[in-house]
Amino acid sequence: MISVLGSTGSIGVSTLDVIAQHPEQFGVFGLAANSSVDAMLEQCHTHKPVFAVMMCEVAAQELQTRMPKALGTIVLHGEQALLRIVTDPAVDSVMAAIVGSAGLPSTLAAAKAGKTLLLANKESLVMAGHLLMDAVRESGARLLPIDSEHNAIFQCLPVNDEAVASKTGVSKVLLTASGGPFRNWSLEQMRGATPAQACAHPNWSMGRKISVDSASLMNKGLEFIEACWIFDLPPNMIDVVVHPQSLIHSMVQYVDGSVLAQLGNPDMRTAIAFGLGWPERISSGVAPLDLIAASRLDFEAPDETRFPCLRLARESVAVGGTAMALCNAANEVAVEAFLDEKIRFTQIPRVIERVLEQITVIEPKSLAVVEAADAEARLIAREVVANSLQTAEGA
Repeated sequence: MISVLGSTGSIGVSTLDVIAQHPEQFGVFGLAANSSVDAMLEQCHTHKPVFAVMMCEVAAQELQTRMPKALGTIVLHGEQALLRIVTDPAVDSVMAAIVGSAGLPSTLAAAKAGKTLLLANKESLVMAGHLLMDAVRESGARLLPIDSEHNAIFQCLPVNDEAVASKTGVSKVLLTASGGPFRNWSLEQMRGATPAQACAHPNWSMGRKISVDSASLMNKGLEFIEACWIFDLPPNMIDVVVHPQSLIHSMVQYVDGSVLAQLGNPDMRTAIAFGLGWPERISSGVAPLDLIAASRLDFEAPDETRFPCLRLARESVAVGGTAMALCNAANEVAVEAFLDEKIRFTQIPRVIERVLEQITVIEPKSLAVVEAADAEARLIAREVVANSLQTAEGA
């Protein structure tokens, strides 16, 4: 039985698509979403979960009213309900696909409960990597990365029965990045970029927040941090390579000169099917990669002058402590402000820098410490956004 957190988002929808292809292997215990009642109701009709959780109480009430009794699905709401569907003894696997810091408590709870954790919520590791990895080790949980890049790295490394990858013989991990919609844009062009342009990813179909992160390369910065935690790698063993075609999802370089790469069409169902079926392979519904049609594979170095978010993420790893949580929280506030057209695209890294300059980094010894750092960073970030608005109005 599996619980899917963020079931109405792009990863959740893709997960349920793969599950539907293998009804004899998978049953759905719980589905969780924020407020998308129509989408959740449709998913309940199709997958008949035991529980449907809405984080918004009003949405839960509406879903309860519209839920046919014949389905037998129990409607719940709130954080405690979310924790219930990840820790229940009937649950074997949890797809953690809630976007942003909101996914941290439930992801951590699934790890502590010893579940097979299909991790698509990178912010959990960015904010509290040591807490999450300690929980995985102590409980005997299995962590299977679902981000296409980390899933690719996982596939290119030797892995034991507990889903722990070995670094033996590895000299470098190469994280690939598409470069996003602004790969060839100048700083001046990006200054005038609109939310619609930032969300128009050339290769992947994703939600608005992660699309903006991809456009700024912060998504790659967060994945850089995530790779450090998942594979227990120092930052100097990870390089970012821009690969516009998004056909090579990442690579692992070995000391003998070998480079192993995982290739496939840019469709998240491949990584999801790998996670659901591991250690076996199951069909995903993704078309096979046609290398002849693809015809070429290009690579280039990332430009951290035009895309400083990648640099800021790397620097937060070097600083350690709560710096990564601060970086993530500031970015979430800045991206939201950009999507609301309160700041320009090029102001996103400036908001992050101001937050990192103003808050003292400490050791994140507990979830409460991480959450306090997150809250402080958001408060400062909102002040920076408000000051930017005032400056713009006074100009």
